[in-house]
Amino acid sequence: MSGHSKWATTKHRKAAQDKKRSALFSKLSRVITVAAKTGGDPSPENNASLAAAVEKAKSYSLPKDRIQVAIDKAFGAGADAANYEEVVYEGYGPAGAAIYMEALTDNRNRTAADVRSAFTRAGGNLGATGSVAFQFVRKGEISVERAGAPDEDELLMLVADAGGDDLEEGAEEWLVYTAPAEVMAVKTALGAAGVPVKGAELIMEPVTTTAMSLEDAKKVLRLVDALEELDDIQSVYHTMELTEEIAEALE
Repeated sequence: MSGHSKWATTKHRKAAQDKKRSALFSKLSRVITVAAKTGGDPSPENNASLAAAVEKAKSYSLPKDRIQVAIDKAFGAGADAANYEEVVYEGYGPAGAAIYMEALTDNRNRTAADVRSAFTRAGGNLGATGSVAFQFVRKGEISVERAGAPDEDELLMLVADAGGDDLEEGAEEWLVYTAPAEVMAVKTALGAAGVPVKGAELIMEPVTTTAMSLEDAKKVLRLVDALEELDDIQSVYHTMELTEEIAEALE
């Protein structure tokens, strides 16, 4: 285990770009609805996927009443029924950056057309299923507030004791990585140890990154921005190496 900042810039950048609060809340609500429906249980205590979705929503300050409405929608009928399905899109952006997207949609044709259009405009190519998935690995991610957190050495020990795999230093928080199935158990253990946990979610992390010039980096990030603005797209992950130099230039 080690403290590092290999992926932190990308993750913080994504949070900063969720500018439209209502659109973000809509996406978070959709995730909760699907997690509740897929797990078949409206109680986060009995539904691990729902628990993770609720934790993520809380980390973005989604109101409790909207969380409950989203859960109720999963078990509604008629006009109140939720018919979202999970769809993954994969492709290559400018300079060969692999891009992996997770969507929740009630119309596959509409979503596929929107995603394909974004890739075409950016000079990328939407690929077939499995074309880039092998370049990513699923992980659990837990965010920890810096204020009130132990120092790095002590936090590393607590993460190890809780069953976590790695610790990363971000600009405003610590990020703890776990096996996908262990994210909620590790979060609970850290909280019990007095660690100020902010939230937890499942992510896709690139196995290796692609180095590129500043100009190419700008092109990739424009594509990522366009994809994240689509209502049906929940998460966008890429393999572009976002160095500190590139991050500073883009800011």
